[in-house]
Amino acid sequence: MPGTCPRAVPAVRHPRGSPEGGDVELGAVARDLSSGIADMSFEELLKLQSQVGTKTYEQLVAGNGTKKQCSRPPVRNACVADKHRPLEMSAKVRVPFLRQVVPVSKKVARDPRFDDLSGEYNPEVFDKTYQFLNDIRAKEKELVKKQLKKHLSGEEHEKLQQLLQRMEQQEMAQQERKRQQELRLALKQERRTQAQQGHRPYFLKKSEQRQLVLAEKFKELKRSKKLESFLSRKRHRNAGKDKRHLPLSREY
Repeated sequence: MPGTCPRAVPAVRHPRGSPEGGDVELGAVARDLSSGIADMSFEELLKLQSQVGTKTYEQLVAGNGTKKQCSRPPVRNACVADKHRPLEMSAKVRVPFLRQVVPVSKKVARDPRFDDLSGEYNPEVFDKTYQFLNDIRAKEKELVKKQLKKHLSGEEHEKLQQLLQRMEQQEMAQQERKRQQELRLALKQERRTQAQQGHRPYFLKKSEQRQLVLAEKFKELKRSKKLESFLSRKRHRNAGKDKRHLPLSREY
């Protein structure tokens, strides 16, 4: 245009050691042209485009520079204000079917029979502590007997009969445990007496303890005059066991 002086295009710095006309340093060009590129004429812009190249020129005009921006928006981390608040899940990620929203403390089952917190089991202390249960069992047994007299037949009679039989078996087992406990206490007292007299205490084997228990049981049966019936039942039971082991008879 007449009367106007063309504006000088800022010089482009080349990297040290590179040949002239090589790749330009885009960061330096962006810093030099960022202040005056808006006031440049169309002719100056074309000259700048021919110097730096079309791709670099478009990046300069767009203001992107050499930094390559990602088209994907940045993912913001889910910020949980409260620890009991459900976590925000992305819609692009499949949410599991079973997920723990609120932490639940696991309940640990505790068996007092095998837990040290309940203390050590002592049969003597246990029997003395729960002695009142024997009176309750005796009252329940009398009540079952009265109900059994009212129902002389039918399904209710069979249920009451089985209940009474189970209660009698439990009572007999309790008496047997009590008898064995008394025998163990007697043996312990005998060993203590021998130790006080200066003798070396003798500890019975389990087989010897079973023999003593069996001998005490026979004495009790003999006193109650039930020894013969007990022996007959035992012989009948042993005969049935022997009969099962016999070979089958052959027919000729």
